[in-house]
Order: sequence, then C-alpha cells, then structure tokens
Amino acid sequence: MNELVWRTWAEQMATGLVLVDPELRLRWVNPALTEWLELGLRSPLGQPLDVLLGEAPEALAQAARVLAEQRPTQCRGVPLTATNGREIRADIALQPFDDGLLLEVHALADPPASSSPLSATLRGFAHEVKNPLAGLRGAAQLLQRRVDSDDLRALAGLIIDEADRLGVLANRLLHHDGAPQLGPVNIHRLLERLCDLLQAEPAPPRLCHDYDPSVPDLLGDADRLQQLLLNLARNAMEAGAQTLTLRTRIEHGLRVGERMLRMALRVDVIDDGAGVPTALRDTLFQPLVSGRADGTGLGLALSREIAHEHGGELRCASRPGHTVFSLYLPLERTHD
Repeated sequence: MNELVWRTWAEQMATGLVLVDPELRLRWVNPALTEWLELGLRSPLGQPLDVLLGEAPEALAQAARVLAEQRPTQCRGVPLTATNGREIRADIALQPFDDGLLLEVHALADPPASSSPLSATLRGFAHEVKNPLAGLRGAAQLLQRRVDSDDLRALAGLIIDEADRLGVLANRLLHHDGAPQLGPVNIHRLLERLCDLLQAEPAPPRLCHDYDPSVPDLLGDADRLQQLLLNLARNAMEAGAQTLTLRTRIEHGLRVGERMLRMALRVDVIDDGAGVPTALRDTLFQPLVSGRADGTGLGLALSREIAHEHGGELRCASRPGHTVFSLYLPLERTHD
C-alpha cells in the first residue's frame, strides 16, 4: 500500500492515529484524534510526543522503549487532555512503523457518574430490597432444615445462595457506588448456573445450548454478569418465550463505541417470545421504561450499565417470534 492510499484510508478511520518520528516528535495526526482533542490539523506537527502524553509519563517511557526495542505494546487508561481542558482516557497501542512509531488511540467511554438517575434509583432499590432478602433467606434456611426431600433441600439451598448473591450486590450499590469486583470468569459456568435457576421456575422454558468451547475466561465481576444474564432470561420468559437458546462466540475486530476490540466474547440470549414492542425499541435500555404494566423498567437499564462497566455493550435485535439480546465483552484484557 503506497503512502497516498494509506493516508486516505487512515484519515477516514474513527480510531485516533498518530505517527511519530525517531526523535518522538509528531509527524502526522489523523482527523479523528485532532477532533477529540481539538488540536487543529497543523498545530501539533513537529512537536514532541509530550504534547499528547505529558500527563502520562509511563506511556512516554513505553513509547521510547518500543522505539528502542522494536516490540509493540499497549498502555491502558492513559489520560489525554484536550485544548479546552477536558480529559479523555484512552487505551493506546504502540508499535514500530517505518523508522518511528504508530500509535492507535482508542478513547474510552466516560464512566457513569455516581449521581446519575439510574445509579440513584439503584441505590434506593438496594436499600429497599435488603430487609425482604434477609427474611427470604431465613425462611429458606428453616425450610432446608425441616424437609426430608433432597430435591427440596437443594431448592432451598439455591434460594439461600441467590439471596446471598443479591445481598452482596445490594451492599455494593449502597456502599461502593457499584464498583465491579473483577476476577477470572468462566462464562459457560455462569450460563449453566443460569440454567439451574431457570429450571427452578414454576414454568421453565426449554433450554438449548450452542457454546463455543474455545472461549477463554474473561476478566469480570461474576455476580454482576450473572445478574445481567438472569435479567435477559426472565425478560424473555415474561415475553412468553417457550424456548431459550444460549449461544457463545468469539468476535474479532468489533467496534464498541469509539473502541475497536481486537477480540471479544459475544453471548446471545435468543427467545421465541412476542418480541420488543416497536414503540419501545428506541428507549429499550433507558431506566423506568417497560412494556409491562407491572414492570419496573430497571432490568435492561441495569444490564446495559453492567455491560458498560466491563468495557462491553448490550444490543438487541427483535421481531415477533425471534428476539436476540447480544452481550459483547472484551477478551483483550485477559491476554494482554
């Protein structure tokens, strides 16, 4: 690819791109990045890389190391400052290019403010739910001690486990602004746990599995992701679904917001229910929006917020008889 063709292609990309010469001075910046940082197309050229990374000395040191060792690397959560003083955090991939460096800048979505309407609603909900959860757990413990059936004891144990999990979630919402607790997560174990929970429902749907066995563990909050999947499954059941299909796949080159994920996990929850009403499709993930008279409108809003906390996204495609909620989660962090 000659330089003219490369420049034409690069200038059309939504990803921020920067070329740096051997002295770590800016040789070229594409329009996407100049727009984010309001730099102007010409003003930064010839200036040191400090213009972009002056607030991130570790990233500057990494750039010098990549130039010296000719080995690519990535920097996570790098602070960049626009000319108007607004801070943007980004993941930056640095790799040798020609005789200098190429930087790929993937701006991260702004974290939800702790005072957002959804967060405030969730904290209020968490406060209200704690006492009923304690009563539910106590009743399940009594039941577990008094029944003779192994099956009933197992169901009571399931209730206790779920009450404990929801209690942990409520405490996080109340005292830690809902910050996720990250660790290795096997998505197929979460899906099998989801199946156990659904089978305990009075009228469980028929469950089908379509798993990709090559999917690796991801970095996430298992309790929160379990809640997200449970929300999607119960929404499907409330829409009249008789069959629920759980599918996992690996995606490559997926765009989520302003980021391009090199590798991502896709989890599809597919149902044969009535589908999402046309009037709700544009506001489906907003708080307090529900297609049912007795619905709270919190389930999908919370589910999307959990997806965003993990650097992912939740999307929906629906028609009567076939609705697909797709959860996308980055797998890059696991392999970096």
